[in-house]
Amino acid sequence: MNDNSSAIVNESAPLSGRWWGLLGVLAFSFTVPLTRIAVADLDPLFIGAGRAVVAGGLATIALLASRAAIPSLRQWARIALVTIGVVLGFPLLTTFAVQTSPASHAAVVIGLLPAATAVLAVVRGKERPSQAFWWASAAGAISVAVFVACAGGGLGSFHLADLLLVGAVICAALGYSEGALLAREIGSWQTIAWALILALPVTATMTVVSVVNTPVHADANSWLAFAYLGAISMFLGFFPWYRGLAMGPISTVSQTQLVQPVLSIAWSALILGEELSLSIVAGGIVVIGCAWLALKARVAAPGTARVRDAATASGVRGSEERAATECSTM
Repeated sequence: MNDNSSAIVNESAPLSGRWWGLLGVLAFSFTVPLTRIAVADLDPLFIGAGRAVVAGGLATIALLASRAAIPSLRQWARIALVTIGVVLGFPLLTTFAVQTSPASHAAVVIGLLPAATAVLAVVRGKERPSQAFWWASAAGAISVAVFVACAGGGLGSFHLADLLLVGAVICAALGYSEGALLAREIGSWQTIAWALILALPVTATMTVVSVVNTPVHADANSWLAFAYLGAISMFLGFFPWYRGLAMGPISTVSQTQLVQPVLSIAWSALILGEELSLSIVAGGIVVIGCAWLALKARVAAPGTARVRDAATASGVRGSEERAATECSTM
């Protein structure tokens, strides 16, 4: 067995995978500032659930038009995890959080998501990132956490909104890692489409309850923001995102999302008029640097360790057999 059997996925992801991931990140980067616009007029429950209903309608049309194959029972169980993570958990928790949290602050907390996704990629995807990768990812997560503390006035400034955002990060990491693995089996857009379909009974019920309890009155800007959240953030943005993650390694491509807080903060300044201070700019530069280092690090492909161990074991057995042969001929 030659040394190629223990090959490592160098530079960690195909360039195309990175670019697909970045395209998804660009689509997602508008989510927090536009949610901030929408909650000015619309009920948070209506936004969090209603946008999934809009996306579910688009998913239904796409699945019917393409005559997509119905997933197996085992795949439905995994789709349920994607549904809980990115269709229900993340949208609802972030929507309630940005009621009281500035969009730029929320965007930076969500910057912890790449590290969380990388951890789950190791657990679920059996990937083996190098030490350099973990150092870069940890540096990115720490820089995000420090930035949140400084921007909010210190560690003692963490509130319920931050707990909601941390919960959203955990939900999204679960949905991203599981969805990436599932996308390799049923396709990238099919993964999010079936997850939206599975959630429709819940999201439709929540939307109706919201409309009954809080009549909908909103201006054009709020409706445009809501339309983007439903069509892009909840559906179309997942097409390139899951495709990039599926190309993998998941742990590396997920690090492109370190750039998302920087983009979201820029959009918050341009769209919402939030202050873009020197500390925010400096924090953004640090985060981008950490993302670049993580993307350049090496990650062992799933199964690499098993192949390497098998090769080592084979070599040991071969040495033992040669030694036994030499002894017998002495």
